[in-house]
Amino acid sequence: MPRKGMRSIFFKSPSPTRMTPPSSPLHHTFSESLMEENIEVAQFIITKWDSSHDDNLVSLFSDKDEARQYLGSIKGLQKAMKYLVLHQSNSEKLVRAQLLMQTAMKRLQKEFYQILKSNRDYLDPESVSAHSSSRPSVSRSSFSEFEEEEEEEEDGSENENDSVPEVERASLAAMADLRAIAEAMISAGYAKECIKVYKIIRKSIVDEALYHLGVERELTFQKIQKMEWEVLEFKIKNWLSAVKMAVKTLFYGERLLCDQVFSVSAAIRESCFTEISKEGALALFGFPENVAKCKKTPEKLFRILDLYEAVSGLWPEVESIFSFESTLAVRATAVNSLIKLGDTVRTMLMDFETAIQKDSSKTTVSGGGIHPLTRYVMNYISFLADYCGILSDIFADWPFTVPSALPESYFGSPDSEGSISSPISVRLAWLILVMLCKLDGKAAMYKDVPLSYLFLANNLQYVTEKVRQSNLKFLLGDDWLINHELKVKQYAENYEKIGWSKVLASLPENQTAENPADRVNDHFKKFNSAFEEAYMKQISWVVPDPKLRDHIKISMARRIIPIYKEFYEAYGGVQMKKEMWGEPFIRFTPDDLGNYLSDMFYGSKSSGSVSSSSRGGGRSH
Repeated sequence: MPRKGMRSIFFKSPSPTRMTPPSSPLHHTFSESLMEENIEVAQFIITKWDSSHDDNLVSLFSDKDEARQYLGSIKGLQKAMKYLVLHQSNSEKLVRAQLLMQTAMKRLQKEFYQILKSNRDYLDPESVSAHSSSRPSVSRSSFSEFEEEEEEEEDGSENENDSVPEVERASLAAMADLRAIAEAMISAGYAKECIKVYKIIRKSIVDEALYHLGVERELTFQKIQKMEWEVLEFKIKNWLSAVKMAVKTLFYGERLLCDQVFSVSAAIRESCFTEISKEGALALFGFPENVAKCKKTPEKLFRILDLYEAVSGLWPEVESIFSFESTLAVRATAVNSLIKLGDTVRTMLMDFETAIQKDSSKTTVSGGGIHPLTRYVMNYISFLADYCGILSDIFADWPFTVPSALPESYFGSPDSEGSISSPISVRLAWLILVMLCKLDGKAAMYKDVPLSYLFLANNLQYVTEKVRQSNLKFLLGDDWLINHELKVKQYAENYEKIGWSKVLASLPENQTAENPADRVNDHFKKFNSAFEEAYMKQISWVVPDPKLRDHIKISMARRIIPIYKEFYEAYGGVQMKKEMWGEPFIRFTPDDLGNYLSDMFYGSKSSGSVSSSSRGGGRSH
């Protein structure tokens, strides 16, 4: 490893005095004597570090001065070889220089391999991507430029290193060493040997990382199609947790490392990154496309949306990281996944609407409670509202046309701030309306008209509460909520009017007017019978929502009790002592009515009769 500071291993050319060209008019940049001197210097340094017979490799790059001299000697040797090719192409000196260059390249190849292996922890994509995002690029166009950079950085090196974490210093130093070696080998014509080592080691690292992230290479469409949904959902969850790390850390870090190490050659950068990353990336982005092609069922929609959201959110990074022409297939696979996933979402939503319309259940809900269709549809739609941004993207090119028969009031006034405007909001509102139309048909199945209205009130109340408690509130707007809450109250009022009309009709229109005793008795008798009948029938009916339940009970009490109380106070005292066939004419006091009404809408079972006025207080609420 490099010495304290972990600074980049740079090298220098021969000293200025040694490199100054003679004044010969034939050789302005190089001379025969300097050529021979370069070969002698190179032979001394390269032979010194020749490890062809040494299995215990001591890293040349553990000493930056030695590494700089070694790379400088290679540069000098290259100049000598160029001179010999031009002027002494048959010289033994050229053969000697070529053998020295081969020895040097073998040494650098070993060093390259050793640095890649020994610095694996410092060159992992997470470390590379972490510090590369916060530091400027240090790429160079040629390894000869390092000598100037080295001289400029000498004075401030210690202070800079003190502020950089040790792991980052090690990572930066390793990348600089690899870059210096790569540029030297590429410049000498040994790019193939350098690239081979790099691809083998880095591909194994990327493949291992993808394996640990749970990316399965052999997960074909045929295998996915045969999976139980529980198994497939588990794999989708794993993929969702892996894809962000794979793109933003693994592939991003690998692209940065390739760009740094092979900054001298765009073609090599592309070749290395493509061979290392392409296969794994295709497996990664092929998974959502295969999932999208599987059998479409309603419970899969939200996982499909999760997949779409993940790929869509990462697309800018995918487009940037895999920008090479040779990685076009990766970009195409990601795009195809988005297209297939979008098609699947649109199909599943249309199937969902069709399923609502085709619901043919004939059974009525006991007591007029919440229908299973209402619960299912509203839970489904409220979850859909959480994906409104993704759905807007998916349906951007698929405008929704509201049927002409649909009342404009359903969506609010076009000029109102609270009206529904976004296409996805209109689409979700339409799905709710389709369900409400089905509920109208199910309400007609009840033999008791009051119960059908109570059923509609209960279910619409459930709808409005689901809207209010979810993102649907922001999508559908205040006008939509206000309109539908008014409909709930209308349904409740209809229930009261029809369900208790007989009770109210049993009392005289003018409670304080003079009435003969037999007519008074008849009114009390009819009231007793009508109230008991209504109570016994409706005690098993239910209003699950506490607010609606209290609203209806309070409304009923205000509708019935004041009228009865006025009549009771006018005639009750006289008639209390009179009996017909051993039964009192007056069976209920005004307080009794309040107690009975307070016990309603909990779905209680009827006991078969209504007790006398001795009944105690009702439920506390």
